[in-house]
Amino acid sequence: MAIVDVVKYNGSPDVFAWKYPNAELGTWTQLIVNESQIAIFFKGGQALDIFGPGRHTLSTNNIPLLSKLVNLPFGGRSPFAAEVWFINQVHSLEIKWGTPTAIQLQDPKFGVFVPVRAFGQFGIRIDEPKKFLIKLVGTLPLFDTQNITNYFRGLYVTKVKDSLASYLIKKQIGTLEINAYIDELSSFMKERIEPTLNEYGIKLLNFYVNDISIPEDDPTVIQLKNALAKRAEMSIIGYSYQQERSFDTLEAAASNEGAGSSQFMGMGMGLGMGVGLGGAVGSQFGGMAKNINTNAVNPAVVQEPMIKCDACGHSYPSKSKFCPECGDRYCPCPKCGADLPDGTLKCSCGYEKIPPCPSCGAEVPSKDVNFCTECGSSLVRKCPKCDIVIEGSPKFCPGCGGKMEGGEGA
Repeated sequence: MAIVDVVKYNGSPDVFAWKYPNAELGTWTQLIVNESQIAIFFKGGQALDIFGPGRHTLSTNNIPLLSKLVNLPFGGRSPFAAEVWFINQVHSLEIKWGTPTAIQLQDPKFGVFVPVRAFGQFGIRIDEPKKFLIKLVGTLPLFDTQNITNYFRGLYVTKVKDSLASYLIKKQIGTLEINAYIDELSSFMKERIEPTLNEYGIKLLNFYVNDISIPEDDPTVIQLKNALAKRAEMSIIGYSYQQERSFDTLEAAASNEGAGSSQFMGMGMGLGMGVGLGGAVGSQFGGMAKNINTNAVNPAVVQEPMIKCDACGHSYPSKSKFCPECGDRYCPCPKCGADLPDGTLKCSCGYEKIPPCPSCGAEVPSKDVNFCTECGSSLVRKCPKCDIVIEGSPKFCPGCGGKMEGGEGA
C-alpha cells in the first residue's frame, strides 16, 4: 500500500469522530486539521500524539510518543503504521430526543396514572477527545449524531421519566398543567443528565423539552378532563359537588307526586344536616321548609303527574309528548319502550300502567287498591248510566255503550 502524502477530513459536520482509512504513513506526510477539529494518533490501541488545528509535517520531532514505539530513523521518508482519528469539537445543538412509548406517570393531584410522551433536543460538544474515543467510540469507523442518540436513548428515557415524576411530586403539578413549566423542567433534566455525559468526555451544552403530550383518546385522560371541566363549572356557578348532589335529591323529591309535603320537608332538613353543607345551605333548606304547605291537599285540585326525561333528567308534566328541555320524545311504557296512544294503560308487551288518583294525583301502588292512600278517595270507576265497574280508561262503557267522559270517576 502506498504511503499517504496528505491526511485530512472534510466530511459532514454531524460526525463527531472519524478514522482515516489508510494506516500506512510516513515521515514528511502532511497532516491537515481544520478549525474545531483535533487529530489523535493511535498505535496498538493507545492514544499517543495529539494535533490541533493547522498544517503539520510528520517528523520525529512532532510525534515523539509514536516514534518511540515504531523507532523511526532520522532523515529520509520513513514509513510507519498508525491510526489517525479526527475529533469534531464543533457545537452540535440539534440532536433530537424523544420517548419512544408513553410513560405512565401518577398524577400527584388526582392519584390517577396518565400516559405521557415527551420530545425535545439537546446540544453537545466533545470536550475531552481522548476519553471520548477510548470509552465510547471503540472500534467503530465513525461516530455521528445517530450513534449519540442510539447510545444514550436508554439514558435520557430513564432520566426523563425519573425527572418528570420527581418534578411533578416536588412541585405538586398536575400532568395536564406540566406544559406551563417546560423551561424549569428543561433545566431540571439537564442537571440530572449532564454528569453521565461528562464521564464520556461529552459536555452537555443545553437540554430542551419542546413538548409534553398526553393522548387525548386515553380513557383516563378523558375522565380527568371531564372532572376538571365539571369542577370549573361549579366554581363559576358557586357551589360544590356535595351541594349539587343535594339539590338533585331535593328536585327528585319535589317531582315525586306520591311524596307528602311533610315527608319532603323532613328529607330536606335531613340532607342539610347530613352532608355538612354549612349555614348557607341550611338556611336555604329552612326557607324552603317555611314555604311548604303541610296541610292536606285540596281534593278539588288535581295535581298533574310529573315524569322524568330519560335523555336529560328534566322533569315535566306527563301529558307532554316531548321534553321541553331537550326535545326528546317520552315513551310511557317503561318495560319495552313502545309509544302508547292517549288513554291506553296496557302495552302489547304485558305491561299495565296504573293511573294516578284522579282526585289528588298521588301514585297508586297497586291496581288492587280501592282507596287512595293520600286523600282517601275511591279508586273504583263506574259507568254513570249502568253503574257497572269499569276497568282501565275506555272512552265508552262496555256494558251500555255510554260515553265515559265526564262520568263519575270514583
